[in-house]
Amino acid sequence: MGELPHGWIRTRLGEIAEVILGQSPPSSSYNEDRKGLPFYQGKLEFGRLHPTPRKWCTASKKIAQEGDVLISVRAPVGPTNVCPAESCIGRGLAAIRGLGGIGTLFILYLLRAFENEIARKGTGTTFSAIGGDQLKKLEVPLPPLNEQVRIVAKLEELFARLDAGVEGLRKVKAQLKCYRQAVLKYAFEGKLTEEWRKTHEEQIEPASKLLERIKQERKEKLGTKYKELPPIDASEPPKLPESWLSIRLGEISERMQYGTSEKASPKPSGIPVLRMGNIQEGKIVFDGLKYFHEDWSQLNEFLLNDGDVLFNRTNSAELVGKTAVYREHLPKAVFASYLIRVQTDKTVYIPEILSFFINSFYGRRYISSVVSQQVGQANVNGTKLSLMPIPLMQHQEQIVIQQEIERCFSIADEMEEATKQSLKQAELLRQSILKVAFEGKLVPQDPDDEPADKLLERIKEERAISKGEHGKNENKPRQLELSNYVK
Repeated sequence: MGELPHGWIRTRLGEIAEVILGQSPPSSSYNEDRKGLPFYQGKLEFGRLHPTPRKWCTASKKIAQEGDVLISVRAPVGPTNVCPAESCIGRGLAAIRGLGGIGTLFILYLLRAFENEIARKGTGTTFSAIGGDQLKKLEVPLPPLNEQVRIVAKLEELFARLDAGVEGLRKVKAQLKCYRQAVLKYAFEGKLTEEWRKTHEEQIEPASKLLERIKQERKEKLGTKYKELPPIDASEPPKLPESWLSIRLGEISERMQYGTSEKASPKPSGIPVLRMGNIQEGKIVFDGLKYFHEDWSQLNEFLLNDGDVLFNRTNSAELVGKTAVYREHLPKAVFASYLIRVQTDKTVYIPEILSFFINSFYGRRYISSVVSQQVGQANVNGTKLSLMPIPLMQHQEQIVIQQEIERCFSIADEMEEATKQSLKQAELLRQSILKVAFEGKLVPQDPDDEPADKLLERIKEERAISKGEHGKNENKPRQLELSNYVK
């Protein structure tokens, strides 16, 4: 903190607020039947302003009152919320209760202004945590009570505008997700290439003839091992253009293979193994990798090749079926057992077209219809995957579809990146506003305001009286009403 305005003082958080550290009650008292008090354990229950209870407790150890500011004191340190009603708090939280009429929102914004500093004070090897003494010793600026009210009012005004802008940006992000799904839906209904088909009508080979040729080639290659897949229910595929045909994925796949179940290590050496988390938004990302360190030549059969389609066969119900294409410009890698590799004849079916379709509304609908639950996880096996109905169209039209999807997606990607940057700027602006507020530069000072040192003296007197009335072992000073000191 730099030089403070006239009437402000520097003090410690413990001088202007009561700090109540949480304590976990017996686990036997937890319940989800709304018996007892709402029980908050940490940031996991936090919302934008108020937490949402997931558990209740019938044997509370430490209680936060309505209007107390809750602060996360471990894993992570610093985030804040406002307690909406009398509640039990566990050891992951502390309740901060302003004294001398200092209001809830002033304490909230004060702590948010110093959130990064509070986080830096956290210590610990397994996870970061901060103790009560450290919180109480936190140096903070204290303006006069009247100015506190003006600061809060101005912050509320500015943040209301900022929040409206942020909400608009979040809606844009949601709309972009819907836009991508709409693009895929139109693509596999033939709408993206409608004009192309009109201008190339004489050159288009019906997909039925293409399928006959594919089947004949497979019969010659596989001989007695060739098996005809069951016909498709007319209700399964979308309404397709006349030159398209709905077929089973297994009719164009040359190979389906589960990944390796060998154990890998996070130590970054050897060859990376791609897992469920490495498929994000239809792309392969090389984050959070694990590696095989030993002689991995024994894993050559799992080495990824250009054009392999990776299908996430096991995950939560909403994430099973994530799909992406591995291309040779990516680092060399193998794939884990929760993924299925699908290889196609790229002259017949472009891998990206297959991946786009599986990630589309129609692919997701099929996956939802065949998924099975195993120990809390959804699963789609290779057999069910091979029976997925997919649209077959001429290879040249697949190229045009891919180009159109990627063109539309690149526009969405640019907009999404701009939205992300705007959201980051909004958060930086929020922190800048808080910084200005607690430097005394957000609202004008009033020379008639009672100086903050007088407020601090009164808080000390109130505490002394409280100790005298309730005994040395109790420290429960009553809050002074804000209306008594604010004009």
